[in-house]
Amino acid sequence: MAQDMLSTVVKPIHREGYRFIATFAVITVVLFVIWQPLGWIGLGLTIWCYYFFRDPVRHVPAREGLLVSPADGVISLIEDAVPPPELGMGDVPLMRVSVFMNVFNCHVNRAPIAGRVAKIAYRPGKFLNASLDKASADNERNGLVLELADGRQIGVVQIAGLVARRILCEVSEGDALPTGGRFGMIRFGSRVDVYLPEGVAPMVALGQVMISGETVIADLTSAEPRRIAEAI
Repeated sequence: MAQDMLSTVVKPIHREGYRFIATFAVITVVLFVIWQPLGWIGLGLTIWCYYFFRDPVRHVPAREGLLVSPADGVISLIEDAVPPPELGMGDVPLMRVSVFMNVFNCHVNRAPIAGRVAKIAYRPGKFLNASLDKASADNERNGLVLELADGRQIGVVQIAGLVARRILCEVSEGDALPTGGRFGMIRFGSRVDVYLPEGVAPMVALGQVMISGETVIADLTSAEPRRIAEAI
């Protein structure tokens, strides 16, 4: 029981975070020396930094055909849109599901479904609020094309946000990713877009809270129409 309670507080850390946490901790010590109230503020920021870079274990649905969320956050957009041209997925609009991450969400990104990384394309850009629709076209982004066993493709695009200044991609073209496999992260506040194959409807709704690697976005084997939800 004690171990279970400890695991809810103490989380694994993404390696990208160690130097940031160490920097925050050193500054906190200096602030305590200067003036104790400043030190407590620094301690709070250090704890926030620790949780920002957390990389918790996730329990990924095992059934074939399920497509899971690539990010923690909230569904901010569900609409038809043409994938970014650098992905080479054509100019036919596909269903796009956008997950917006605020600075309190876990920012480790995971593959929505098992597949081969057929293409990776980075494009520099602006740093607009990632919740805005135009962020998909104007912001700095990094896109992956996942090729499935049946030949269909899924587009996954990491988009920098208002305070995000680095997109990290940890995979290479040709790599095979399992469903829920980690492929990168974004610092600090951002968005991930998923482009579904033609004819696949999302099983999520605007405003729905997502858990990376666990919440199902779509079922590639289902003919169920787009899911509608109500806020109650």
